[in-house]
Amino acid sequence: MDNLLERIDSPEDLKKLNINQLPQLCAELRQFITESCSRNPGHLGASLGAVELTVALHYVYDAPKDKIIWDVGHQAYAHKILTGRRKSFSKNRCYKGLSGFPKITESPYDTFGTGHSSTSISAALGFATAAELRKSNEKTVAVIGDGSMTAGLAYEGLNNAGGRLADMLIVLNDNKMAIEPNVGGLHNSLLKLTTSRRYNKLKVKTWTALGSGALRDTVQRMVQAGKRLVVRHSTLFQPLGIRYFGPVDGHDVVQLVNTFNRLKKLKGPRLLHILTIKGKGYAPAELDQPTWHAPGLFDAQTGNRISDQDPEIPRKIRFQDVFGHTLLELARSNPDIVGITPAMPSGCSMNIMMAEMPERCFDVGIAEQHAVTFSAGLAAAGFLPYCNIYSSFMQRAYDSVIHDVAVQKLKVIFCLDRGGLVGEDGATHHGVFDLAYFNCIPEMFVAAPMDEVELRNMLYSAQDKKYKTTSIRYPRGTGVGMKDWRRPFQFMEPGKARLLHEGIDMALLSLGAAGIMGAQAVARAAEQGIAVQHYDMRFLKPVDRDVLDYVARTFKKVITLEDGCLIGGLNSTVSTYMANHPGAISKVTGLGVPDRFIEQGKTRQLYRECGYDTDSITEAILTLAQTF
Repeated sequence: MDNLLERIDSPEDLKKLNINQLPQLCAELRQFITESCSRNPGHLGASLGAVELTVALHYVYDAPKDKIIWDVGHQAYAHKILTGRRKSFSKNRCYKGLSGFPKITESPYDTFGTGHSSTSISAALGFATAAELRKSNEKTVAVIGDGSMTAGLAYEGLNNAGGRLADMLIVLNDNKMAIEPNVGGLHNSLLKLTTSRRYNKLKVKTWTALGSGALRDTVQRMVQAGKRLVVRHSTLFQPLGIRYFGPVDGHDVVQLVNTFNRLKKLKGPRLLHILTIKGKGYAPAELDQPTWHAPGLFDAQTGNRISDQDPEIPRKIRFQDVFGHTLLELARSNPDIVGITPAMPSGCSMNIMMAEMPERCFDVGIAEQHAVTFSAGLAAAGFLPYCNIYSSFMQRAYDSVIHDVAVQKLKVIFCLDRGGLVGEDGATHHGVFDLAYFNCIPEMFVAAPMDEVELRNMLYSAQDKKYKTTSIRYPRGTGVGMKDWRRPFQFMEPGKARLLHEGIDMALLSLGAAGIMGAQAVARAAEQGIAVQHYDMRFLKPVDRDVLDYVARTFKKVITLEDGCLIGGLNSTVSTYMANHPGAISKVTGLGVPDRFIEQGKTRQLYRECGYDTDSITEAILTLAQTF
């Protein structure tokens, strides 16, 4: 059988196919994505579920003239493949390769960059409004799904779109992760009726003939009541001024094409509800959707996952698992502790506490701002919330941290997973700004453990009355590999650093897990006769002023090291302190994330690019040792 996918390098090539060939193309796309992700790990499940949707959209709409905006960008792999990136897809999420998400600078078909969720409707409204202002005939489509409808931004966009009567189509890709499905033959009949051109012309004529008044109101109430009998979800969207269509089978590509052709001719804001299966067409991904969201390496034929861990090397525990086990241990002894996470119970390992204490753990969905304010309410009511949010996602809730928690002096412990450079997810997911954006909030503590035991002790110590609102940030991945990390708890005095290595030639001040690479570099430097005084600062705020005072008076050469942006973080804090210290003799060199967005790649590649992997730190020490 002729391979259709190999013929397609653009949507124009896709449109040359007969509609009856589209099911074959979808099967080939699904196989291509599965085999590609087996060799080069990525987000598999969501993209498999969106294959027919993607093919139908590009078959009907004229991208890039028409704007297709993807929400939760990891459902857009088929989109990338059909828009000229099939041959380069083997480098998806690789260093210097394709981004794992739609990206404006990567392709004209990527209308809007989307790494986080729930942005598509608001962005699409912007494009639809621009088309209206220009009086162009461009069409606008927002594709939202994979749980994104749980976030407040989606509803803000819906409310504004309905109020403006914007000419745009919203496709709700419902893979049963958010809205309860409602299907049946009657629904499909209603869909064909309500999207038909004849029906809509008749509706306009009928409404005009009825005019205003009691008769028209009565008829309209009867119509809406009839639709509600078979389409319960319409009651959510239609009061906002958005016409609802569906649900429809999201894996019937021919029906989707016909539906999009009908909807394309309508005006105003409208929403098509399609039902899909996450991981569709690949049995392991369908049966275990959470695991196969991003499964890592696997055998495409057998479905067996392949570990990249050397079997000869003992497996290290992940920071997130240290958090999960420690939180449960603390909660057993402190009945005031509660756990909150926005849709990441397994990703942050709060599922460990959930399994034993489900009544004290709360997954609030993809709603970071709500998670923070919900935590504030719990704190005001006398509980001690441990609110776990990925660092890059916490950016979405910044106002709530200030307005609802910090200003009111409420004690919430923010546990920031994925702090620092996270690897293949790239610029939208690197957690490099939290140190800086929390550092400037009054009366907030900002801490970063270097290893597993420090994380454990920080989580324990944060309960104490000496601690205020606190951020504890830690990286994705494993720590130093301590087998005995479950040590008895030790109280950690806020704002106190620890001395790791004594030296007379210069000082290295590190914050967080980057200190592991710093310690390795200090050991290498010692082999070459350079003695570095290395401090694990532990706290950015309150910073250890006794250590800074000693360093300022003792060392002419000081290096700061952090897995975060240099502006506003440890480097800024130390540099400002030295500049204002009357007896300082230190010149500060900062190692961390420079003032630019860092793209995707292995973390070791990104550390090297940013100049703070072990080799780079060693080079910086040796170079500095030769100066003045």
